[in-house]
Amino acid sequence: MAEMTGAESLVKTMLAQGVDLCFANPGTSEMHFVAALDSHPDMRCVLCLFEGGASGAADGYFRMSGRVGATMFHLAPGFSNAYANLHNARKAGSGILTVMGDHATRHLAHESPLKGDTAGISGSVCHWTRTAESAATVAQDGAAAISAARGRNGQLATLILPADTAWGPGLPAKTVPVSPQNRPREEEIAAAVAALKGPRAALLIGGSAAHGDGLRRAAGIAEAAGARLIAPLFVSRLERGAGTPPVEQLPYSGDMAADILRDLDTLVCLGAQPPVNFFAYPGKPSLPTAPGCRVMTLCDPQMDVEFTLAALVEALGAREPAEMRALSLPDAPNDGPLTGETACAVIARWIPEDAIVVNEAITSGRTFAAQSQDARRHDLLQGAMGGAIGGGLPVALGAAIACPDRPVLAMIGDGSAMYTLQVLWTMARERLDVTTVIFANRTYNILHQELAAMGAGTPRRNARRMFDLADPALDWVALARGHGVEATRVETVRALEAALAAAGDASGPTLIEVVL
Repeated sequence: MAEMTGAESLVKTMLAQGVDLCFANPGTSEMHFVAALDSHPDMRCVLCLFEGGASGAADGYFRMSGRVGATMFHLAPGFSNAYANLHNARKAGSGILTVMGDHATRHLAHESPLKGDTAGISGSVCHWTRTAESAATVAQDGAAAISAARGRNGQLATLILPADTAWGPGLPAKTVPVSPQNRPREEEIAAAVAALKGPRAALLIGGSAAHGDGLRRAAGIAEAAGARLIAPLFVSRLERGAGTPPVEQLPYSGDMAADILRDLDTLVCLGAQPPVNFFAYPGKPSLPTAPGCRVMTLCDPQMDVEFTLAALVEALGAREPAEMRALSLPDAPNDGPLTGETACAVIARWIPEDAIVVNEAITSGRTFAAQSQDARRHDLLQGAMGGAIGGGLPVALGAAIACPDRPVLAMIGDGSAMYTLQVLWTMARERLDVTTVIFANRTYNILHQELAAMGAGTPRRNARRMFDLADPALDWVALARGHGVEATRVETVRALEAALAAAGDASGPTLIEVVL
């Protein structure tokens, strides 16, 4: 029998511990890892044509499945291409195992073209990084990486795999236990209960408290205490629509968020970080909460959310929430040229039951949250949790792989979509049920708005040349078809309605370019 290589021992360890999906963009240093994956058909390998697509897809996969997926990148440059969506995944609290190849140990003595600081670049965004020292340790290193990725509700873990540790003789691994989560103390639970029962209090939720049983428990807690229930705008997964408890959601604008939070005396955070404005603006505060509001972090996103919910339910005698949203669709807009608002109304009316909606239409989709709050039940994922645009299409890819029986709708601005349009090819290859709506306003409209909000004046020639996507206009129908995705362009309300109906009947991915 042939000797097991370090790479083979790693793949066997991954499969033994339930990691059976790898979003990959391999290179020469990873060839023995590729060969090991190839010899294990139980491992599903998904090729992404850009590393940022792979890292974003692993993020979406974890958000919808709760399972750690793997990514494979080629040395420091490959990891660099994945960095922005790893940043988004970190902010989303997603668990990802990254295997980053490196030169063989003896080759690192030379200044080869691809040599880079693999540990340094990983350590700047990942929670856990380790370089395998020999083929004999690879399996155990992989087990430790998987344990780290599963820890604290989901972390980024990178195993750096020098080529010689992949091709050398490996050894089997033992399971590495996941570290226990921190929990709030008894007195902290009691203080939170008292605060929530006080006047003008709210519970800010995130993580597993924002969907499924966790959301219903959170809503019951808020009802029992007489407190408001709020979610941040950037929440990794929010269950909403008919049959779900009402949740207020903070908007992007700091001024508008401040209006929602203005009357609060106390804000208790459970599975969410305290709210902070997206940017600092001249003469404005960094926080949307009023100066006198007490902000209590009872359970941060990496603590035991389920334990904390159960403790609050017991302390308050909370029950299933009495109030649930009833189905109420926005009125059908009159026919005519599309705007962001009318397009969102049409989409909110169309959303299929149990859909997964990924929203990275930063300005054109801004009215969608209000228009769809009473639509058919769906999960809403923010495409770019860390604000690094280009996360929406990859997150939709990962969500569709995690939930193959659920329709996925990706609402993406044209500027954001250009960062990772290669994902369309992977959607076509994997034959995924994803409907992508591109809001084609031919500009980075958010930058026009931010220039004004910063008080930096009005855009002239140079600013417009940096903000606008015209001359030439992007042809999204051609771009989609060039990646194997059927597409259509719409300019009116009725045309969008017809295109969505056709997308719902289609098998495989489709794209609709909404011209604004």
